[in-house]
Amino acid sequence: MRNAFIAAAAFAVLSSFSFGSYAASQAQPAPTAPAAAVAQAPVNLNTADAATLTRELKGIGATKAKAIIDYREEHGPFSSVDELLEVKGIGSATLEKLRSQLSVQ
Repeated sequence: MRNAFIAAAAFAVLSSFSFGSYAASQAQPAPTAPAAAVAQAPVNLNTADAATLTRELKGIGATKAKAIIDYREEHGPFSSVDELLEVKGIGSATLEKLRSQLSVQ
């Protein structure tokens, strides 16, 4: 009787391990789009405030955001994204990195 109890307990323990590993292999999280694949509306250089520029554009901090707004206030609306090169602190590498995230519409 004791051997039967031990065998049943061992079977129960071993069964729970195999069921747990089976359940873990079957439970897969729902696929999510990577952050880069999530479509974002481009940031409009002519209407964005400093907080938006800083929040939405990696590499644009408070100082560069202020420089963009100061340039816009002094020279009027940007006529093209390339005009951003005229802003102090914005170079061609920064512009190329951000180009797909910018608009002037």
